[in-house]
Amino acid sequence: MRLGYACMNTELKTVFRTLRLATAEKEGVGKIKELTLQNMETTLQVIRWNLEHGIYFYRASSSIVPLSTHPINDWRWWEDADFLAIAEEIRGLAVDHGIRISVHPGQYTVLNSPKSEVVRKSIEDLEYHDKLIQLLGGTDIILHTGGAYGDKESAKRRFAENYLMLSDSIRQRLRLENDDKTFTVRDVLDVYAMCNVPICFDIHHHNCNNDGNPVDFAEILATWEGVGRPKIHISSGKEGFTDLRHHNLIAEEDFMELLKLVKGYEVDIMFEAKMKEQAVLPFLKKLQNQ
Repeated sequence: MRLGYACMNTELKTVFRTLRLATAEKEGVGKIKELTLQNMETTLQVIRWNLEHGIYFYRASSSIVPLSTHPINDWRWWEDADFLAIAEEIRGLAVDHGIRISVHPGQYTVLNSPKSEVVRKSIEDLEYHDKLIQLLGGTDIILHTGGAYGDKESAKRRFAENYLMLSDSIRQRLRLENDDKTFTVRDVLDVYAMCNVPICFDIHHHNCNNDGNPVDFAEILATWEGVGRPKIHISSGKEGFTDLRHHNLIAEEDFMELLKLVKGYEVDIMFEAKMKEQAVLPFLKKLQNQ
């Protein structure tokens, strides 16, 4: 079992640099490259820190390449020797030490939108993430189903149909996560039945949004057959069990509930907490002492 966290490291006080369009127009793609290389060095620094502290699971930032899908960015970063040199070092560490690296496109990447332009831009963003994660040696692109748009069943079918439009490379890495408001575990399993996208189970989302149905973890596990070790998310509500806002840390009772659920299975758990690596370390020590 690997425990991990997302993007920022509080001890290192990491910053992933972004770029305003006006600045890119003024300074050109050279500025995009400069900030991208800084972000890649930051990613490498975080992964080295993780290795020193026994953390072998990490979600890379989606912001590594500023303006990654904007037309102004015509820099072929995935072929750039300077970029590739840092990526090779990250990938080497991932391979040599068994580090699992994932990415999670943001809220505007909506594959099931009824608007073709939104779907087009979403696919562009997935193509960016796919290039990035391949070069980093990663395995998982996590995505939410999207919106219900007044007809959840049609929205599920639209996701499945658009999923089949994706490249083989993206489909090989894409995983579908249940969300905290609209698409329950049962809903994403329905989508899996249509297109075979593996399910990334989020236990806090399930606690907040479950239609009263218990989770069948064996059914979720079955979606990963032939794919790899299942990936799970955990978070704790900021002010209560079903508070959608994330707490700074993970409550011990929430973690123990998850361990009971996955007992007997090999899984990797992503901590979604504001204190990032500081939320992971106590449970890492607890598991090591068992």
